[in-house]
Amino acid sequence: MSTFGLGDETATIAAATAGDPEAIGALIQRYQGTIYRFLLSRTGDGDRAADLTQDTFLKVLRGLGSYRGEASFRVWLLGIARNEFLGALRKEERRREEALDPAVVHAWAEDPDPLPDARIESADSIDRVRAMMARLPEKQRTSVWLRLHEGMSFREIGEATGSSEGAARVNYFHGIRKLREWLDHE
Repeated sequence: MSTFGLGDETATIAAATAGDPEAIGALIQRYQGTIYRFLLSRTGDGDRAADLTQDTFLKVLRGLGSYRGEASFRVWLLGIARNEFLGALRKEERRREEALDPAVVHAWAEDPDPLPDARIESADSIDRVRAMMARLPEKQRTSVWLRLHEGMSFREIGEATGSSEGAARVNYFHGIRKLREWLDHE
């Protein structure tokens, strides 16, 4: 049984920084769902999100000593996950430029298993909203997702995205406004 529960996160982080495998496991267990869901919302691909989640935690474990507590640990993790995602996008963009194959360029965004007509109507609505979310600019999409799915404050969103609290607020409201306009036009 783990001695690192939901209690003192600071002690768990300190123990993990010192190399305690139980503390490291506790941090991963506590945050892997949050990081995975965040990356899944960015990629739309479970396997890709799982790979990026693993890459994020590898980077976290290597850089755990650099965490200074200026932001919450969750915000720090989400910032690393965001950077991993953006790095993967840059690599993918370089590959796309080299490939010059339109099918390859858009293949990652295609849904290989569209919902059958027999599925419930709400699943269709969810897919439409996901598709609309994917159309938002990255900062707006990230701000909307972190606010709605993670319940983060605008200050935390700003820290996680490397912008100010005001910019996070503006990105969120512009993203919500666009989503509402698109939904109204349907």
